[in-house]
Amino acid sequence: MGKLGITINDVINIDYEFARKSIEKFIKNEIENSGKKGYVVGLSGGVDSATAYYLAAEAIGIENVIALIMPDINVTPKEDINDAKDLVKRLGGQMHIIDISPIVEVYRSTLPIYQESDEVPLGNVRARIRMTILYYYANKMSRLVLGTGDRSESFIGYFTKYGDGGVDILPIGSLLKSQVRRLAQKLGVPDNVALKPSSPRLWSGQMAEKELGISYDQIDLIIYSVIDKGYSIKEASELTGVSIDVYEKVFKMNRDSEHKRILPKSIEVDKVIKYLS
Repeated sequence: MGKLGITINDVINIDYEFARKSIEKFIKNEIENSGKKGYVVGLSGGVDSATAYYLAAEAIGIENVIALIMPDINVTPKEDINDAKDLVKRLGGQMHIIDISPIVEVYRSTLPIYQESDEVPLGNVRARIRMTILYYYANKMSRLVLGTGDRSESFIGYFTKYGDGGVDILPIGSLLKSQVRRLAQKLGVPDNVALKPSSPRLWSGQMAEKELGISYDQIDLIIYSVIDKGYSIKEASELTGVSIDVYEKVFKMNRDSEHKRILPKSIEVDKVIKYLS
């Protein structure tokens, strides 16, 4: 493979049936071990949440999975809402649709430092509002929050800390974005969702690849070639055709976002506590 180069086809060449069975077993075991009644999941109309939803439905039964569709009607495209509703109807599941725009408005009108240009901070507020709603349902209905993040986004830190990153389990957290798309198709997720360009939809017009300045195929090739296959950045760049500059950008994103993937830091007890008796 080294002489021929590395392409996205190498990345997506995995045993999807093995992946599906492993993830579904994980989803089922986590519920059984927790003693909870099922899962609650935020369904956005995108490929990641759709895939996690379908896997959970197969693992523990659709009757045990509640989908929350939480648009902000001021920024969420109607097609995303309709796609999310269609996914639930296809599986015969339960859903609650909650417009979060009135909650967002309370933040806008209450915070003394808010400015109309606060696109990113307010976008992250939307993600954190959704997290709190998911946990309200989870607490009230004795459920776990099913996370929807994939490995590509986790690696570069493309998620909101204590927002969509605030979950109980990450069933597709071991799959790269390109792998998630193929698994989604194999699970029966319609192509208009499985192949939809990714976007957190935290503000109007937000598109993931445009914001990142890199395609997910490039990100996946970088992770696969260096992390999974063990090539140096120079070797990997030559094999994939992705420039060293792009490799370095992705690894910088990984370093800069490390705080999102670890527990909050504290000082070791013996470095602070000195008992006097």
